[in-house]
Amino acid sequence: MNLTKILTGVLLILSLVLAWLLYRSVQGTIEERESISTTEAAVIEKLKFIREAEIVFQSVNKRYTANWDSLADFIRNGRVPIIQRREEIKQLAYGQEEVKVVIDTLGFVSAHDRIFKKTYTVNASDNGIFMGFKVKEGDILVKNQRTYMIKVGDKVNEPPLIDQGVVTKLEAVKQGDELKKGQALMTLTDEIFDSKIDLATLGNVPGKDNLKFDIYVGVVERGGLKVQVIEVKDPKPVNPIRKETNEAKNRKPLHFGSRVDVSTSGNWE
Repeated sequence: MNLTKILTGVLLILSLVLAWLLYRSVQGTIEERESISTTEAAVIEKLKFIREAEIVFQSVNKRYTANWDSLADFIRNGRVPIIQRREEIKQLAYGQEEVKVVIDTLGFVSAHDRIFKKTYTVNASDNGIFMGFKVKEGDILVKNQRTYMIKVGDKVNEPPLIDQGVVTKLEAVKQGDELKKGQALMTLTDEIFDSKIDLATLGNVPGKDNLKFDIYVGVVERGGLKVQVIEVKDPKPVNPIRKETNEAKNRKPLHFGSRVDVSTSGNWE
């Protein structure tokens, strides 16, 4: 074997090795980005759930909680009042009126259902004549589905559904009834969080063994009033560009709320 063939073989092997290393480098970068994206999506979903639970907890207890066990117990066993606000107007002398706001408690719903499920009301899109439902109670509906018919003038419309969920109630309207714009027609219930969420690890950051979210609750003064604030944050982001010192809000560690502002917005939104 002459020197030329030896060099050719060596160069071929080196080329193959370099090509493989380049492929693995590119593939590794792609896989790392996908892993970061998947982990961040799980962190955001967990933060959304914690935020909803804290908001409901605060509506009942008039404060947030920084105790994960207390929050988990509330989700399991808490009750949330169903409140109705109404106004009573009393005529006074000289044509004056006194308006009194009355708050009635109509009943209670479990904190679990209030947090995991959302209830939507489907209302008449316009004034018109009701021509019938296209769905029944128990049906699972999706966005843009046509659920009822309404005659407006000479035209029969089938408005698309804005929300989604299971039909839990159809109002007692019949074909030929007059509808007013905004009149309730049906109620939908949609499960917005996975009911299999493990409440025993409520405060744990997804993808990080035994690492918990940083949680802060406090009080700030705004307009002479003391108001509650909350911040929940991922203390060790998997994404290297999410630094605490980053000036761009959406590049800081994933979190919702603020220690100084009255807000529960997330920096991923």
